[in-house]
This record gives sequence, C-alpha cells and structure tokens, in this order.
Amino acid sequence: MKIAIGADPYGFDLKEAVKQHLQNKGIEVEDIGVNNSTQETPYYQVAAQVSQMVGSQQVERGILVCGTGMGMAIIANKYPHIYAAVCESSFAAEKSRSINNSNVLTLGGFVTTPLVAQEIVDVWLNTEFKQGWEPDIQEWLENSMTDIAQIEKQQFRN
Repeated sequence: MKIAIGADPYGFDLKEAVKQHLQNKGIEVEDIGVNNSTQETPYYQVAAQVSQMVGSQQVERGILVCGTGMGMAIIANKYPHIYAAVCESSFAAEKSRSINNSNVLTLGGFVTTPLVAQEIVDVWLNTEFKQGWEPDIQEWLENSMTDIAQIEKQQFRN
C-alpha cells in the first residue's frame, strides 16, 4: 500500500508521528509536506495535492493533518473520487471506512495526540468497506456507492 500524507504547519508534528508509524509498519509513504512547522504552505494547497494523487490512483489512500482536520476535509471533498473523513476517534475511523468507504483520513494536530492518531490510523487502514454489517445493509451500502458515483458524475462534469 502507498499512502500520500501532508500537513499544514499546525499539523506538522502529528504528520511526522503518523508518517513514522506508517513507515514502521512497512507502508510506503509519499510525504508532500510541509517539511517543518514554520513553512507557510496553506492547508488547501496540501489538501489539493494529496486529493489529486488519491483521485488519480497514484496512491491508494491519503492522510491530511491541519489544526482540526476540518479544513483539509472540506478541500479534499471538492475533488472527484475523494471521500475524506475527519476522525477524532477509532470508532469514527472504523465507521468512515465501513459505511462511507473513505479514502482520505483527516486529523487535527490541535485535538489529537500522536498515540490516539496511531490508533485511528490503524483502525482506518484495517477496516474494509461494508465490514461488520449484515448482508442486507452491505447490499444497501454497495448500491449507495453507485448512487453516489452518479451524483459525483453530475457535479464534476467537465
């Protein structure tokens, strides 16, 4: 698996902790920045770059870190084929994958400790879409992705 990771200055320290955690697990990480906590790169530029990489399938998933994770998620979700979720707990991470099939995880450096972020990332990486749901709900979730793709096609018509 290859993951693109990026942060703004407020998420730099947490990004570095998550990146090290991923590398320790043998996961290939494409770090698109920032490279220090004083680099003045706007969150929306970082979110755009990671989202383009995930949306074009250059990487399988993305992780974005800013102060709260919310700004990154707002920008990421403006890109086709991106399903970004702000997760502040392992429970939210599990549901973002099993229900929403998220492919971009956003975290907040102001609100999430490195240890909690590692737990969130592990759950997010190890949960599959539809995992843990009864067959009828799994079918509904699968069908919902077709409906969502139609909405996406209408919204991103070029």
